[in-house]
Amino acid sequence: MVVGIVKIKIYVPWVHSLKEKRMIVKSLCSKVRNKFNVSISEVENQDIHQSIVLGFACVTTSNAHADKIIDTVIGFVEGNTEGEIVGIERELY
Repeated sequence: MVVGIVKIKIYVPWVHSLKEKRMIVKSLCSKVRNKFNVSISEVENQDIHQSIVLGFACVTTSNAHADKIIDTVIGFVEGNTEGEIVGIERELY
């Protein structure tokens, strides 16, 4: 069993309220969860309105498959957010 864990940091300078930020986070998490069947959530900086930190995890049988899932989800997030991705941390266990 292989577990892939990723943390994506996104900077969204036009967001001026936590309500606006949470709408973006909720929409993005819902899309990723429904399309790729991974666990995803906002994991840090919940009270900082211009910073989004999402964490997601996948479980599979091989390192290659976990890498493929991670790359696909990261690509989807990059294509579906107007924010700037400032950091990606990934680990396989």
